[in-house]
Order: sequence, then C-alpha cells, then structure tokens
Amino acid sequence: MTPSAMATRREALSALASRLGARARLDAPLGALTTYRVGGNAAVLVDAGSEDDLLMLADALATSGAAGRVPVLVLGKGSNLLVADSGFPGLVVRPGGALGGLAFQGVGDPVSGTLVRAGGALGLPVLARRTVEAGLQGLEWAVGIPGSVGGALKMNAGGHGADTASCIVRYRTVDLGREGGGEADASRLALGYRSSALSDAEVVVWADFAVRRGEREAGRALVSQIVRWRREHQPGGSNAGSVFTNPLGDSAGRLVEAVGLKGFRLGSARVSEKHGNFILADDGGAASDVVALMAHVRRKVAVATGILLRPEVKLVGFGPDLLAENPLGEGPMADDGRGSGATGGARRADT
Repeated sequence: MTPSAMATRREALSALASRLGARARLDAPLGALTTYRVGGNAAVLVDAGSEDDLLMLADALATSGAAGRVPVLVLGKGSNLLVADSGFPGLVVRPGGALGGLAFQGVGDPVSGTLVRAGGALGLPVLARRTVEAGLQGLEWAVGIPGSVGGALKMNAGGHGADTASCIVRYRTVDLGREGGGEADASRLALGYRSSALSDAEVVVWADFAVRRGEREAGRALVSQIVRWRREHQPGGSNAGSVFTNPLGDSAGRLVEAVGLKGFRLGSARVSEKHGNFILADDGGAASDVVALMAHVRRKVAVATGILLRPEVKLVGFGPDLLAENPLGEGPMADDGRGSGATGGARRADT
C-alpha cells in the first residue's frame, strides 16, 4: 500500500471511530481472541448484539466515508484465523447477544419437517448439543467444530461425513458494505469445499437448518463419539484446526506426515506430533513463525509430491498472500484439484 493510500485509510478510520463514539474500541486485542492466541490488535473493534447494531454499523461506514476504504473483518469464535503480529488495520465486528439465539420451527410433517433457526453468533458445539437435547438429528457433526454459525456459512464448515451445505436451507445477512445482504435460500451461498459467496463484510444474522426427529439417546451417543474421536486424533493447545484443505482424494495430514514434518519446529511454532495438518503456537509466540512454518510445510510437500496445498486458515493483516507463490517456480499457485464449486468428495474437517 502506498503512503497516500495508508494516509487515506487512517483518515477514514478516524472518521469512523468518531462516528461510532463509545461503541468503538481502539487498538483492541485481536490475536488474543483467536484460538491461536498470537497476533496483534485491531484498529477498531465493535461488538454487535442485534441486527439493528449491524445496520447502525453499515450506516456509520457509509456516512463516515470509510466504506470501501477500511477493511472489515467479521470475528466469530476466532477458530480459523491467524492475525499478523502487526494486527489488522481495519474494523473488526464481533457478533453476539441476540445474534446468538436458537429457535425450533415445526414445518409440515411433525415427524420429519423441522427447521432450526440459529443466530449467526451461536457456537456450533452449542447448536449440536441443544438440537440433540431437543430430540432432533442432523447437526451432531457440528459438535467438533469450534466455530460459529456465521463462520460455518462463510467456510462451508464440515466434518464426519457432513457439512453446512448438506443441511442449510435459508439465511439472512447484513452487508456492512451495503452491496448485498438480506434474506435468501441456500443456493445464493454457492457453497463449495470450505468456501462460499459471502463477502468479508457480510454478517450472518440467522440461518435455517433442516433437521429431523430422532432418539435423544442416539444423538447423545453420536455426539460423544465425535468428541472422543477428536480428542484421540487431534491436538489441544493453541491452533486453528486444519491448516490446509484436503487435496482431492487425499489428506493434507497424510502428505505432511509422508514428508517427515510431524513435530517439526520453526521458532515458536511447530507441526503437531499427533496430526500433520495442525500447527501449534507457543504461549507468547509469534504469528510470523506460524505463517513461516505454513510456507515451509507447503514447499516441502510441493517439492516431494507436486501437490500444492491450499491454506484453509485465513491470514489476517498480512498484506499480500504470503502463500500465493508457487514453490515449484511455475507462477501463481495452481488448483489442488478441488476446484471452487463442487461440494462433493471428502468434506471432512478432521483430516
């Protein structure tokens, strides 16, 4: 970014903060709000507890002249983000409050026709457990994903043989950039493998999921099985889950293990000894070490196998994509075989 563009952004941020008043937290911790717990601060952070709050934010962005000049990040549970040590030079919106609600809506046949309306800020494990306790089936897979409903729509989150695309029916968003938003059916999301058509400035207000009636005890047993599997196969500590998406027909974790990088350390970051597709950050570590290790892993796998792993973790505040370079020296990063539109094939977030 040129000095003049940086100055323009600073002016826009100042005008936005002035417009928001006491609602805005300046130079607020951001990396500490992610599951990596490394990285710097947000220039401006605002909590939004309702759709009205989101509409107010959209108005503030427009009237302050910050729309289009200030980058926007919607922060859910912080489970799929790596924040640069220098922080994020824009507006971070953290949904909560009434945006984390849950309602059950019987539709049509009382046995099978049921919808669950979940607020965008609701945690996926909470969604899974509460639907099971209500005698509903179909969302048990979500118990092992430490994200929010909004994040699930943004990334088409999934695991254990199911994903968001398999059960989302309808949703509503507020577009802070005022270019889209509103209510629509699931087709407008254009869900692909860990991807969607949602913009960075769209905040999910609610989402309707299709579920079915079932036995409460069977649901509890499946939830327990998923939790147990994840504890046995995935590491704890400060991480953001799967670092790379799975190449078509293969597993990123298997590829990392095959090139001998399990347990490999670079500075304050290391590849998990338990699962090759997890990178852990030390307490008090640096985000720069994590992203450098991501690049190292990707390079080693590419040289050994010819497969270019694609990051699943979103890099925040790093500027140009540090992982866009082709390690094989053949131009921009090639597709890993997944494509961008299909939801078929392996959808697991646990490999």
